[in-house]
Amino acid sequence: MSDVVLDVPAAHDAIDGVPSPSANPALFGHSGIRSFLAQAYQSGQMHHALLLEGPQGIGKATLAFHLAGHMLKYPQEADAPLTLATPDFGSAPYRQMATGTHLSVLHISRPFDAKGGKFKTGIPVEEIRRVGHFLNRTSHDGAWRVVIVDPADDMNRNAANALLKTLEEPPKRTLFVLISHSAGRLLPTIRSRCQSIRFEPLANPDLAAALKAINLDTQSLPDADQLMTHADGSVRKAALLLAFGGLEISAAVDGILEKRVFDVPKAHALATALSGRDAEIQYDLFLEDLLARVAIKARLAAEQGNSNEANRWSLLWQDMQNEARDAAAFNLDRKQTVLIFLERIQRAFN
Repeated sequence: MSDVVLDVPAAHDAIDGVPSPSANPALFGHSGIRSFLAQAYQSGQMHHALLLEGPQGIGKATLAFHLAGHMLKYPQEADAPLTLATPDFGSAPYRQMATGTHLSVLHISRPFDAKGGKFKTGIPVEEIRRVGHFLNRTSHDGAWRVVIVDPADDMNRNAANALLKTLEEPPKRTLFVLISHSAGRLLPTIRSRCQSIRFEPLANPDLAAALKAINLDTQSLPDADQLMTHADGSVRKAALLLAFGGLEISAAVDGILEKRVFDVPKAHALATALSGRDAEIQYDLFLEDLLARVAIKARLAAEQGNSNEANRWSLLWQDMQNEARDAAAFNLDRKQTVLIFLERIQRAFN
């Protein structure tokens, strides 16, 4: 119900105008996965831990909450339909789930650090300990209990090990849903205890429909084709590109990479723009753009059967991702990081 006002807890990755996954009634694409999960639940064959893998912003977390709502609405599996229920935020259970107050649903994500005035960069072990307290409570009306970790990639090692212990001996009628944008960052032992479900980026028609649902009609945009190309099937990425000049950032990177000699003045101008106090999202879009370029190179080389070249690009992608993560963790100078990455990728492309 679009006229229902919900007091949804703030999230580290919230975007103005884009509904939180816990409060989003709309879900586009992934029809096969939706049907599979509805059937698995009705038949009593639901795995105790699901790992939803795929790019960020394509509906994984939204589907997780739709599934949780479906299970709460139909606590007896045999009575459930073969289509996931559409959320009704006018009803108490869905309202409680959206606002984080439902006794049978626990959403674990990056906590807000009141002292630092911002969200933490990962999920600490203290957050995972909440899972134990949650599961030790008596199940509400004997219903299923659902734990959603979003994203599981953000858990530090202590947190991951703490969750692993619970996954090894899961309580009855409990479902764990782990959201992952980069499953390679998860412990292999966690992956082995989950049923992995791979999500593909949204096809352009589904992406356009999802954007229209949040009042971003691509048909009225002069650079709609560019947006759809750079969004990589992600609603989140498309919204950020539009709101924070992502297409302009990508065009600036094009201007640097197309030259055989590293353009120092242009690189410094871009690095200065991305290192401003209020340019964190633009900086993230820049990193995503670079990593996407490298990933495309790796995929094309693999498709052409050039394993050495594919491995070279894959290693570069992994190195850059690790370096970007270290730069964030150690609060390294953002301007210097941008310059290093630009020069490195310019050499690789020429």
